[in-house]
Amino acid sequence: MTIVTIFNQKGGVGKTTTALSLAATLALRGRMPYAIDLDPQAHLSSIADVTAASGDDTVLSLFQRNRALRELVQDAINGIGVIPSHMELSKVDTLFGKGYNVVNRLNTALRTEKFGDHERPVIIDCSPMIGVLSLNAIFASDCLIVPISADHLSAKAAFSIEKTLKALEPVLKRRVKRRYLLTRFDGRRGMAWDVLRMLEEKFGEEVCRTRIAENVSLAESPAYNKTIFEYAPSSRGAHDYDELIEELLADGFIERRASLRD
Repeated sequence: MTIVTIFNQKGGVGKTTTALSLAATLALRGRMPYAIDLDPQAHLSSIADVTAASGDDTVLSLFQRNRALRELVQDAINGIGVIPSHMELSKVDTLFGKGYNVVNRLNTALRTEKFGDHERPVIIDCSPMIGVLSLNAIFASDCLIVPISADHLSAKAAFSIEKTLKALEPVLKRRVKRRYLLTRFDGRRGMAWDVLRMLEEKFGEEVCRTRIAENVSLAESPAYNKTIFEYAPSSRGAHDYDELIEELLADGFIERRASLRD
């Protein structure tokens, strides 16, 4: 299985853009990925033009009545299968607490249903909070991508995530593979290069070589409910995310197809 979680404890760093762009570029390669929206703000669902009428159409129903994940999937753009979000997902923390069985619930369901494989990776988009839903995503993930906009506050948030992940390792009984991805990178700004150096000193080879440049098309595409590959396929943003997926496939961070070349 390949289950990739996109998470940062800071908003506005490109989590949803990264999740949807990775799913879209995998779909363009014939991988037919799943995307799970665990952010109650439902931005990924909205851009993908997929609607949950209530919390029962989201992962909330998995917690409440053990509903199968496959029943929640809706077909979306470019062959992506989306499990949408709804504002009712914000109830999860209050209703269920943070016991091990609760924070491992999504992982159990994904493994039991054999949901996602070499052909159909799973991309999980999270809210910028360490709560039950984000912990479920981390527990379920084979690997984690931390988007960091090229500013110091985002870098500090990434350092906090590293502490959180290390604290979870005794419970997980493994080290989750991760990559730190610089977004909104403007090479004309000295601060962008300062942040890059900070990340490389702290995380070394776990910092992605690909950087997502500041790009107008990336900012505009959500307004049209389109991925960057639909809205502006020749843009710098589309090029950067295509280059990112090639990097992640080349180093095995995301598994290649079992029998076919990407």
